[in-house]
Amino acid sequence: MRGTAYYDQNADALIAKYDALNADEVHRAWAPKHLREEPGFACDIGAGSGRDANWLAEQGWEVVAVEPSAMRDKAAAESHPRVTWLDDALPGLKSLRALGRRFDLILLSAVWMHVAPQERERAFRILSELLNPSGLLVVTLRQGQDQEENQARGFHPVSADELIGYANQRAVAFKGRSEDDDLARSHVRWETLVFEMPDDGTGSLPLLRHVIINDNKSSTYKLGLLRVLVRIAESAPGIVIKRTDDYVDIPFGVVGLYWIQQYRRLVIRGIPQLPGNKKSYGWAKTAFHQLVQKLSASDLRLGAQFDADRGVIVTRAIGDACQNIKQMPARYITYPGSPDKPVFKVIEGKRAQKPSKHIVLSKQYLAKFGLLRIQSQLWQTLGQYACWLDPVIVKEWSQLMTGWGVADSKGHENDWQESSRDTRLASERAMTLRDEGFDLTCVWSDSRIRSSFQIDHCFPWSRWYNNDLWNLLPTKVAINRSKLDKLPSSLAMSEARENIINWWESAWEHSSHRDQFFMEAEYSLPGLSGNPPLLKDVYQATMHQRARLKQDQQLAEWSLSGRG
Repeated sequence: MRGTAYYDQNADALIAKYDALNADEVHRAWAPKHLREEPGFACDIGAGSGRDANWLAEQGWEVVAVEPSAMRDKAAAESHPRVTWLDDALPGLKSLRALGRRFDLILLSAVWMHVAPQERERAFRILSELLNPSGLLVVTLRQGQDQEENQARGFHPVSADELIGYANQRAVAFKGRSEDDDLARSHVRWETLVFEMPDDGTGSLPLLRHVIINDNKSSTYKLGLLRVLVRIAESAPGIVIKRTDDYVDIPFGVVGLYWIQQYRRLVIRGIPQLPGNKKSYGWAKTAFHQLVQKLSASDLRLGAQFDADRGVIVTRAIGDACQNIKQMPARYITYPGSPDKPVFKVIEGKRAQKPSKHIVLSKQYLAKFGLLRIQSQLWQTLGQYACWLDPVIVKEWSQLMTGWGVADSKGHENDWQESSRDTRLASERAMTLRDEGFDLTCVWSDSRIRSSFQIDHCFPWSRWYNNDLWNLLPTKVAINRSKLDKLPSSLAMSEARENIINWWESAWEHSSHRDQFFMEAEYSLPGLSGNPPLLKDVYQATMHQRARLKQDQQLAEWSLSGRG
């Protein structure tokens, strides 16, 4: 958008100006009628001083505040705990879309005039794709000319009819229009348009249901590939290599890696994956069996490092898995009624060479096996509905196995897991630091740990399978037991911010596990950039992921004080 320089140069004055206005008054033309009483998840695009984002947060909304100018950092320092900030802008909203979320309310207050006319159709389409079913899009349009101000701020003429036309193209319902005077300037008036997404919100779910339930299956591998992609979309959104409006590309090697993790126990135990008790593990060749003998499930994770000898084994095993995925499920998962149109496109890469030195399971290394291209809306659905899709896929797998005569298929459901709960490394690191005289502190209570302690999964393992170092925090035993499998509230996270960052810095940033910490954060948390990112940015990304888990899984929240 044009005009960002103006807002950078005048950030302090503009913040004071915006905050001098009461948000209830600013939004009196639409909020009393359209803003629902039950708070949900909102996005304030062009959030400026954070006035409107804080206004929504005070009413109980969880808010992502999007602002590209220097006002962002100044406003974030004083914002409500339920507000999480993001550096992004229309028309592309690339970072916002990378969060993998949808919203019940999207507010564009005094923003649309910054979007160039040739970019508006795309911008509206992206906004509509970010709405939940029954979600509201509220756009205020500035009416009134001031040539000097228009030029300085990068304004373009706006039209209500233009926006309504875009809404009709996208089947977004137009709910109402209102006009109101500007609270400070006599020559400016505001026209507010309210739109609602009437879609049932299923997105790509009918296609996934077809593959899971209806599609013919000669083995479990179609279900296996879908489950792998659900896991990747939910747990490693940062693994994406390329993102466009239409598709995302992920490293094909990460698909092979998760495939090995998922089928590892089934292969070891010889559980058949074909009718007639046929095992169908042709892809599990010598390298796979060498791998499972030498490495645990916890070793096979994104960001892991291996010496040259083990690197050869890992490379061959992933290559064998990728070859099988390409020839079977990726080839035969097709659109309904279009048997020659695969849902997932494999893009060949350069053949992964035998490593001459150590390897790291980075997205650059995993991209050497090629890329897998996934429709962007399908990728969104895989991540957003993971908590519902995964058990459905596992249930269908169990029923399929029962139909093939595999005894006690339900008893093997736990074998179809790629990893298990693991806090060993964080626990060892905490004990080492304490032995060296470090003042080990419970992140949640801000009190010194003098005796026994536990390592808490910040985001509970029972709800999100993640053993990354950033997610493992030292806590007192009683506090960890009180938290159990609840999600820390935005207030709890805000109160623990300094303790969490101090722990990360002391435990990982200056240790031999530094690269692992940052690589895991980059892949599993949304919106991180930098090489490496700053710890404050890792915390911010953690807050985005917290909100995503709350929204997608409707998790119960926890805070030490009992306040949400």
